[in-house]
Amino acid sequence: MKNTLFVLGCTLMLVFTACDKEDATELVLQSHDNNRMMDSMHAVMDRMEAMTPTNDPEVDFPTMMIMHHQAAINMGNVQIQDGESDTLKRFSQKIIAAQQMEIQELSTILAGQTVNNSVPAFTMEQMDHMMKMDQVADIQLITGNIDNDFATLMIQHHNSAIENSEAYLMYGNNAELKAIAQKMIMDQKMEIKELSDWLKANKR
Repeated sequence: MKNTLFVLGCTLMLVFTACDKEDATELVLQSHDNNRMMDSMHAVMDRMEAMTPTNDPEVDFPTMMIMHHQAAINMGNVQIQDGESDTLKRFSQKIIAAQQMEIQELSTILAGQTVNNSVPAFTMEQMDHMMKMDQVADIQLITGNIDNDFATLMIQHHNSAIENSEAYLMYGNNAELKAIAQKMIMDQKMEIKELSDWLKANKR
C-alpha cells in the first residue's frame, strides 16, 4: 500500500511539473517597449496627446480621428509586411483602404471648418477616451507575434474609435461628420467581432 501511494505521489508530482513547464512555454510575453505593433500605435498616440484641443467638436473630432486612423494604417502595414495569417493580411488591406478613404473625407470636411463653438464636455470625453486607449493597450498581453499583437491591439484601437464617435454624436452638429461617425461605429463593431473570432479560433 505504501509503495502504491509512493508511486502515485511521484506520478502526480511529474504531472504537475510537466503542467508547470507547459504553462511556462505557452505564453511568452514581450516588453511593450520592444514591441513593433505597440510602437506603431504609440507613435500616433504621442501626436494625439500633443494636440491642442479647440473645444469645438466640429474641429477636434475630425482632427483626432485622422490621427487615430493613421495608427490603424501603420499597424496594418506592419501586419501585412511581417504577419503570417492570410486572413489578417486581407483584414489589414481592407481596413487600410477604408481608413485612408475616411481620412480623405475627414480632411475635406476639416478644411471647411472654423472654430465656432466651445463644448468642454466633448473635449473631456475625447481626452478620457485617448487616455483609456493608452492605458488599456499597455496592459494587454503581447507576445511579439505580429498576428496576435495586431488583433489584440486593434480591438482596443477600434473600441476607442467607437467611444469617440459616440461622443461626437452626442455633442456634434455636422451632418456629414455624424454620418461618418455612425458608419465608424457600425464598421468597427463588426471588425472587432472578426478579430475576436480570429483570436478565439487561433487560441490566443
